[in-house]
Amino acid sequence: MISELQKFNVMGDERGQLIALEENKEIPFDMKRVFYIFGTNSDLPRGQHSHYKTKQFLIAVNGSCKVTLDNGKEKETFDLNNCDIGLFQDALIWGTMHDFSEDCVLMVLANDVYDAKDYITDYNEFLKVVK
Repeated sequence: MISELQKFNVMGDERGQLIALEENKEIPFDMKRVFYIFGTNSDLPRGQHSHYKTKQFLIAVNGSCKVTLDNGKEKETFDLNNCDIGLFQDALIWGTMHDFSEDCVLMVLANDVYDAKDYITDYNEFLKVVK
């Protein structure tokens, strides 16, 4: 198994619902960066890269999308379609986000700040690194 979906604890009452995410609890690392993807074209995939060091946690806070993770030997596709479910993507895992709903907002929590040198954007290079 490359990764698994994690269900979050939803708290609330008649006023509404709340999900709290804390580093090293629900999110399995120290968070240093948060970004979100929205206004996507459902026909165009996003991601299509790996990181040497960065770990990520993906949550569709609105709408839905699919995430395909690839460790160089096997691929697994996950449906992110509920804001109380997240997906951990470890370093050296190729990730592709696709099949975005029109209203999708995909939030990504990362354990490191942006560094262009941390990205592997060529799949053949990725395969060389992970083998």
